[in-house]
Amino acid sequence: MPDVIIVGAGPTGVMLASELRLHGVEVLLLERELEPSPMVRAQGIHARTIEIMEQRGMLDRLLPQGQVHPTDRFFAGIQPSEPVRLDTTHPYVLGIPQPEVEKVLMERAVELGVEVRRGCEVVGVHEGRDGAGVELVGGERLQARFVVGCDGGRSTVRKALGIEFAGEPATSGWILGEVELTATTEEVSAITKRVRETHKGFGIVPRDGGVFSVVTPADPPSDDTPPPTIDELRAQLTAYAGSDLGAHSPRWLSRFGDATRLAEHYRRGSVLIAGDAAHVHPPQGGQGLNLGIQDAFNLGWKLAAAVRGWSPRGLLDTYESERRPVAAEVLTLTRAQALLQSAEPGPRAVRSLLAELMELPGVHRHLIDKVTSLGIWYAVGEGELLGQRSRDIAFTGGRRLYPLLRSGRGVLVDQTGSLTVSGWHDRVDVLAERSDELDPPAVLLRPDGHIVWVGDDESDLEEALLRWFGASLSGPAAANGA
Repeated sequence: MPDVIIVGAGPTGVMLASELRLHGVEVLLLERELEPSPMVRAQGIHARTIEIMEQRGMLDRLLPQGQVHPTDRFFAGIQPSEPVRLDTTHPYVLGIPQPEVEKVLMERAVELGVEVRRGCEVVGVHEGRDGAGVELVGGERLQARFVVGCDGGRSTVRKALGIEFAGEPATSGWILGEVELTATTEEVSAITKRVRETHKGFGIVPRDGGVFSVVTPADPPSDDTPPPTIDELRAQLTAYAGSDLGAHSPRWLSRFGDATRLAEHYRRGSVLIAGDAAHVHPPQGGQGLNLGIQDAFNLGWKLAAAVRGWSPRGLLDTYESERRPVAAEVLTLTRAQALLQSAEPGPRAVRSLLAELMELPGVHRHLIDKVTSLGIWYAVGEGELLGQRSRDIAFTGGRRLYPLLRSGRGVLVDQTGSLTVSGWHDRVDVLAERSDELDPPAVLLRPDGHIVWVGDDESDLEEALLRWFGASLSGPAAANGA
């Protein structure tokens, strides 16, 4: 019996599976589709996700396949005259199609020993005294200690739990796909530039082999709207561009809308949800892929702690208390950007005013920190640094911080050389080196790189270790609880 069953082998589910395997958790990853999807639902990853990829040793695999772009246009496409300075060693957007990201994530998961079963459609979820399980098409039932639904906006797992998915239905829609065009690249570029003056949701980008990636506004979809056809795409291209550009031979076509919904809860007992199963929102700003990977990064070590038996009481509950407010803010962020990209006079006036405000460096930095998730702060205690993620600082000995996080363990950075984590050495590593980039004498990082303690007092450090990493191996057993 696996420790955890994950439903859905998209980026969120695969990232979560890898995070769990870092801690020796047995994972079964179930996916309905027989083959990976070729659909390019996302075109890039933002700075915080890039940091996460480096912290887990996957960035070197992604960089050669992507293109580096500035972050400056990623709030509603507004580009101030001066670039923004971000507090990261990766102040850029990595343009890379979602299937390439998924491929790297899956390769890493398989290397770590994740069991993947494709062609397995989950139709039911059940809870028991000793855990939870799923039922597959055909009647097979599988049991585990925990089940996590990473199965998208129409999540079977979320629906089975009866979790409310409150929000608004789609009011706008788009058709997305990859097709061949008879129009020349020069013609397409000129037409795209003209249309985007009034319709920011329109775009055509050339790909390899004479294929073009196309996105065009369409009617808002509902749950029962059928997949788009090439004829529908041609009609929408004609409506917005004045020509169908000779679109033919689609590689794939999909549709999406700006429905905005947030799950009331992220957990019921031994069943949790993450990624699009927990939140859906407009596509503006490229938030979806990043938000799901970051959900998994937050959840993985906490769920592993519950499985492995060292979880402090209430630790698993912090997944919802930390990540749900982040999703709520992303919903606000994407709603605002969707409105600012409207062709109506009112939103265009607001956009013009905001473009003036974004010439102020503080305003520009604030908004881009939101888009990139670099500004995320978790309420873990009082203090300027507590709850922030640590940047990749360099040490005087030549090492850097992020490679030290690849094991998925906590890290104590001790510039005093006098602190110890001896009772937690199975969960926390120690680096006793100095850094010109670190002011406090010592900091304690969770496995996700967020700072949960600052200081130089051993007794205070032990309290933080107990709170985040459970009972000491050398101390009396504490009452654990997920």
